Amino acid sequence: MKHPLPVAALTLAASLAFATAAFAADEYNVSAGLTAAGAPLGLHGVDPVAFLDLGNRIEGTARHTAVHDGVAYYFATEANMKAFKADPAAYLPQNGGFCTFGVSVGKKFDGDPQYAAVVDDKLYVFLNEEIFQAFQKDRAGTIAKAAQTWPKIEHSAVGDL
Repeated sequence: MKHPLPVAALTLAASLAFATAAFAADEYNVSAGLTAAGAPLGLHGVDPVAFLDLGNRIEGTARHTAVHDGVAYYFATEANMKAFKADPAAYLPQNGGFCTFGVSVGKKFDGDPQYAAVVDDKLYVFLNEEIFQAFQKDRAGTIAKAAQTWPKIEHSAVGDL
């Protein structure tokens, strides 16, 4: 008779290994699937350091990956990766990388770095051009409303909103 304990132990270990990725998917806007680092990809693979320091939307590469809070971020250079590791909070997109306008109305929409703004050294991303243009009409109001709403929805599953 086979002993069921090893199967149960393996199942528990596998569940715990993927738990971080599952939580990250609800608190951070990530791509489906896992990177080679074992975590879902944030910011659509765009280098957040280049975005904030250079004002340039540059694709990162898997060669330069840093995982923060269960989310993998790609960088164009090793120097950018090291800068991020030294101070992740300075480079993370606001509202978990979800669309800032969506967060301002209590939703977690995809935040596409193609539609983004840097305001007061913080990166804000948006769902699409139409939403980004609406944001341009009331930047301060949208940011303030999102900052007020984010703590209330941060730990909520996307499907629950």
